Amino acid sequence: MGPVATAERDEVVVLGAGPAGLTAAYELTKHDVSVTVIEKDPSYVGGLARTVEHNGYRFDIGGHRFFSKNQEVEDLWTEVMQDEMLTRGRLSRIYYRGRFYAYPIKAFNALWNLGPIEAVRCLLSYAYAKVRPIKNPRSLEDWVRNQFGWRLYSIFFKTYTEKVWGISTKELSADWAAQRIKSLDLWLVIRSALLPNRKPRNRGEIVTTLIDRFRYPRLGPGQMWERVTSILKSRGRPVLMGRTILRIEHRGGRVRRAVARNQDGGVEEYAGSQFVSSIPMRELMRLLEPAPPAPVLEAANELGYRDFISIALMIDRPDLFPDNWIYIHDPSVRVGRIQNFKNWSPDMVPDQTKTCLGLEYFCFEGDGLWTMDDAALIDLARRELAQLGICPPEAVFDGVVVRQQKAYPVYDDVYQSRVQVIRDYLAESLPNLHLAGRNGMHKYNNQDHSMMTALLVARAIANGSSLDPWKVNADAVYHEDIRVGEKDPTGRQVPERLAGVSR
Repeated sequence: MGPVATAERDEVVVLGAGPAGLTAAYELTKHDVSVTVIEKDPSYVGGLARTVEHNGYRFDIGGHRFFSKNQEVEDLWTEVMQDEMLTRGRLSRIYYRGRFYAYPIKAFNALWNLGPIEAVRCLLSYAYAKVRPIKNPRSLEDWVRNQFGWRLYSIFFKTYTEKVWGISTKELSADWAAQRIKSLDLWLVIRSALLPNRKPRNRGEIVTTLIDRFRYPRLGPGQMWERVTSILKSRGRPVLMGRTILRIEHRGGRVRRAVARNQDGGVEEYAGSQFVSSIPMRELMRLLEPAPPAPVLEAANELGYRDFISIALMIDRPDLFPDNWIYIHDPSVRVGRIQNFKNWSPDMVPDQTKTCLGLEYFCFEGDGLWTMDDAALIDLARRELAQLGICPPEAVFDGVVVRQQKAYPVYDDVYQSRVQVIRDYLAESLPNLHLAGRNGMHKYNNQDHSMMTALLVARAIANGSSLDPWKVNADAVYHEDIRVGEKDPTGRQVPERLAGVSR
């Protein structure tokens, strides 16, 4: 056993240095609260919002637009990044069977690309769905078919949804579809086209899907979290990297310490009066010692996650396509989305005669894609780029694979009840253990949502603020008027399996 390092008893110990963990620590130091941040990764901060570097090429683990309806989050980004935050134009399209479609969808563009025969078929399909809708639609497939017709559903919804979530659209809840797709209000799309100069009255009126400009750090989203880490270090609170948590000890109704192994094999103990966890909820429950009651542990073990592989390819071409990213709806390939990092910021590539693309593959840890070796994955990505007509295989001169565990919490028809079991246990038995962020709260948060939950947790610790981070909704705006008995808005609606459908 290596040396033991013990933090002061009045420390706040933060588990995880992603957007939530680092935001909590940053806010706590503003209130002169002593804080220790423990991070498992030996090299990178930022979690899913980190920026990885390979031979001078920088790339995201997914793309991260910096836009929020919450002005406080926008101000925090500005405070940290200052003049390193760029304003970028947004261009993204859908690729389907050899053609590119504007996204957000534009009627003329879509009809033109579909061709006159297919366009007529889509319109007839839409008309039929309106005349003969499926009564009481239960599945996403039925609901979207009612809204848009079968043919448009097949082109613009089915393939991509199944790639991302690994669940048939026949098994996904219509309730999720109604919530998720309400942001794609066709009237708003038409109004945006007819009244291009009309300004929204406030940020809350903006449909995030439709924004055409966003901010982005010059060197990628990881630059934001690298800067926060530097600021914490300057305040005497360095982030401790390469620490694998072994157990979280509690007694007398309070968490007392986190025990971790460092990169040298030494064991370190971090005691504190308050703890903030942004690590996956399932993992957190398994680390508790003594173990939580069996029903709580069972609820945690039933929580699932969708994993993610990002394959960055370096290509000997100055330009390949003008988009920031492309959604790949084509069912003939496995890639779900392609990022063009030079179009996010030119400084993401060291040589402007080259291009770096990130091909995103959604999977479950342990499946065939996840266990494929790196060379085979790079070859798959190279071949699929060629199949899509983006570039020939020989133009790819380098590549690297990044596997991201637990990128997206998976939500089924009873996930909220499982989370509630864990929340109730923590509130009653371990009130000094606070949850924040996407994985910490098992919520499908965006970066700004995760940050807002962390700000509220930090303020509750620092000054007793009573604002509830669980009431940060999908638009990252805090609502105080949730009434007892109403459904708790635990985040944006996410795909839920239909009850009674076999898996």
